[in-house]
Amino acid sequence: MTEPRPLVLETPAEHPFAEFVRTLGKGKRGARGLTRAEARAAMGMLLEEQVEDAQLGAFLMLLRHKEETAEELAGFTEALRQHLNPPCIAVDLDWPTYAGKKRHLPWYLLAAKCLAANGLRILLHGGGAHTAGRLYTEQVLSLLDIPLCRDWQAVSNALDEHALAFFPLQDWAPQLQRMIDLRNVLGLRSPIHSLARVLNPLAARCALQSIFHPGYQAVHREASQLLGDHAIVVKGDGGEIEINPDVLSHLYGATDGQAWDEQWPALSAQRHVKPATLQTQHLVDVWQGKAQDSYGELAVVSTMALALRGLGSEREQAFETARQYWNARCSAQ
Repeated sequence: MTEPRPLVLETPAEHPFAEFVRTLGKGKRGARGLTRAEARAAMGMLLEEQVEDAQLGAFLMLLRHKEETAEELAGFTEALRQHLNPPCIAVDLDWPTYAGKKRHLPWYLLAAKCLAANGLRILLHGGGAHTAGRLYTEQVLSLLDIPLCRDWQAVSNALDEHALAFFPLQDWAPQLQRMIDLRNVLGLRSPIHSLARVLNPLAARCALQSIFHPGYQAVHREASQLLGDHAIVVKGDGGEIEINPDVLSHLYGATDGQAWDEQWPALSAQRHVKPATLQTQHLVDVWQGKAQDSYGELAVVSTMALALRGLGSEREQAFETARQYWNARCSAQ
């Protein structure tokens, strides 16, 4: 028979992180969102792994329940950037890819390849295959000859040699990757799925972001405004940075702290029929000019145009340049 645990006769000190959990969860009247400074402090403790597992789960789900604010996203991002202290590597486009695709192939990857083939330096980053039934960037990197980098030096080398690099979140922010991986434990996505889109770790000239859920696009744009980033947020197909050519696209821009908006009309008169299955070899065949795909090629061109718009081109010029890049891709291979 085991000995009973000793009685606790002295009140234990409160854990420092409990303050943040209490702020978010103190009932309907007492709870509130975190200020930017509080969010920065809370994320700092998370990144330094100074938080108990129970606190981490409670914190993430309380944020998820109330929905994260622009101030919270900005504070979290500031903590990550301070903690990360990455090397100075020139990047034109920060391209987060965390959602995965389930209705269409990841045509955005051909857009990134084509832009990189024309000299634009692009950092792709993602959080792994965390949700069943989706096709993730990490699963097609080798097929599309996109460099997989496991440290900052490899990123720098890949950008110098290929103008394109994919850097897994687990290698540069493992604490955040752990939080994303709780998706299947907690049963819900956490705010880290949103946060990863804002991070822009190398301070790229333009940060592209895709947020699928309505209402979040404006919040992300505001977070980028607070951070002073130049960013464009869209509701990309499936949550990835990929323009759906079958529907109107709304661009939520932030430049020099100012918000701007732009609407792009659909490029197709009628919706395309989604494929029965996602055959990744089809991406290669289209890239090499061995096959055609009306939806895919429109998605690639318009996604390239989005990136070029983010780098300063007006819409019509962006589309013209994107079409030129796409039509010349085979001769460049």
